[in-house]
Amino acid sequence: MKTVIAYSGGKDSTLALYNIQQNPEYEVDSLLVTLTEGFDRVSIHGVRYAMLKQQSESLGIPLREVWIPQDCPNEVYQDRMGKAVSGMLEDGVTHMVFGDIHLADVRAYREKMLEGTGITPVFPLWGRDVGELGREFIERGFKTVLTCIDMEQLDRSFAGRVYDADFLRDYPENCDVCGENGEFHTFVFDGPNLEFPIRYELGDERVTPDVVTGRDRFLFRDVVPKRI
Repeated sequence: MKTVIAYSGGKDSTLALYNIQQNPEYEVDSLLVTLTEGFDRVSIHGVRYAMLKQQSESLGIPLREVWIPQDCPNEVYQDRMGKAVSGMLEDGVTHMVFGDIHLADVRAYREKMLEGTGITPVFPLWGRDVGELGREFIERGFKTVLTCIDMEQLDRSFAGRVYDADFLRDYPENCDVCGENGEFHTFVFDGPNLEFPIRYELGDERVTPDVVTGRDRFLFRDVVPKRI
């Protein structure tokens, strides 16, 4: 079954990819990524396009890019994503994999988006315990760094931290340890399905406001290619 992975560069989509790669029934065709024009970054996660391309090279899987404008209206997003789905169908893709774990409204949106297209959504992590998934991610040898945090849920010191056993010990008990409620986003820089680790260093911090309240809320920590 020819399959596209809905990919952000973060830990959940990478773990979903890894799970699918263990099943010989699936043939991974490409990584579907949404990028923001003008910023040249992964939408929401804020990771540089250059770093995403290194991930693609290390994974040995090509990118299938969808570029959207800043402050993208929903109708524009739907149009561009629809064109991407049409391209997948032309290439013989039959399935699309998502890294969602337990947000029912998000899953329903994905399913509605693909309804009637001929592409079947797949959720390999769905219903798993988030604590178990977090530990599995670390124990399998994956390494990821936090590129964005919600400062209304996490202390700003978590931005730029590596997701490891020490991170899990320090993480607030009342927050989702997989970041499913938007607590954080990540960039995977090593793991069992990467051919080589991605060398990086932390760059500048940038704070953006909540669009509803106007209060400073989201802290992005830039991840840049490591200088030799």
